[in-house]
Amino acid sequence: MNKKAWGFLKFIAPLLLGAFFIAYSFSNTTVEDRKNILQAIQSADYRFVGLSVLIGIASHLSRAYRWKLMLLPVGHNISFINSILLVLITYLSNLGIPRSGEFLRATALRTYEKVPFEKGFGTIVTERVIDVLFLVAFLLIGGMLNTELLTSYSPNSSAIVLVLFLAAIAIAGFVVIRKKGFASSNKWIQKIGAFFKGLAEGILSVDKIPNKQVFIIHSILIWVFYLLMFDVIKYSIPETADLSLSQTLLAFIAGAVAMSTTNGGIGVFPIAVSAVLMNFGVPLEAALAFGWLMWTSQTLMVVVFGSISFLLLPVVNRNN
Repeated sequence: MNKKAWGFLKFIAPLLLGAFFIAYSFSNTTVEDRKNILQAIQSADYRFVGLSVLIGIASHLSRAYRWKLMLLPVGHNISFINSILLVLITYLSNLGIPRSGEFLRATALRTYEKVPFEKGFGTIVTERVIDVLFLVAFLLIGGMLNTELLTSYSPNSSAIVLVLFLAAIAIAGFVVIRKKGFASSNKWIQKIGAFFKGLAEGILSVDKIPNKQVFIIHSILIWVFYLLMFDVIKYSIPETADLSLSQTLLAFIAGAVAMSTTNGGIGVFPIAVSAVLMNFGVPLEAALAFGWLMWTSQTLMVVVFGSISFLLLPVVNRNN
């Protein structure tokens, strides 16, 4: 498969998957169900939806400040406004092509802040590793609080083994490169070695952050904000208002996993969230309305602020 075809496939496959799940959701609801879902969305208390959006914005600001801290050990003190704009365009880009935003952010960082791509990308990889660790922590907490329900969502053990094996290889490779580098005189091998050395430096930058307490606080805040922006939406719909935080935590985990399967979780997010909520006695219509309200509000936030960021980035950096 040539490069263009592969690039097109990476773009279109998640969209097709999202379209499939939207069609699946449509086919598994009656006309009356769809009418009730729309009515639940229309009659929702949008004060809580707005509060959820504000909390979402706070999470992005916290992430931007944490990323600014992560770049200090690699020798770059970028402006906070650039950090905010680059984080927001990451989310917007990922709506189009999953994981493309990380490469775009590192590229734009090199353009506007003169940070080498491999170092910037290394810090972004570290961000993703931290996110996975927090998701696992939330999963464990949710599992302890909802033991019986979680057993039906247990992950595939072989997939876990594969991930751990690949992670072990990556860690070993970074250790070797950091300690010894590449001894070859071939210029291409040296370039590859320099790239991975810079990548390792970016990933290991956490260990050299001058104010680790602030870094840890923001790392926690980001995910607390994520959970809160999810939890407050329950008050917008009467049928979900009585859910406990431990119950919405499991729905939050399902939604977080769904976000990585298609472009921004389109189609999958409402189904995954509603599947969990119905286990707690929430009717299908209200559960799907909750999922669509949550997904739509956060997606619109990313589209609006991400688009503004795309426009502002070259204006703010017009002298660069």
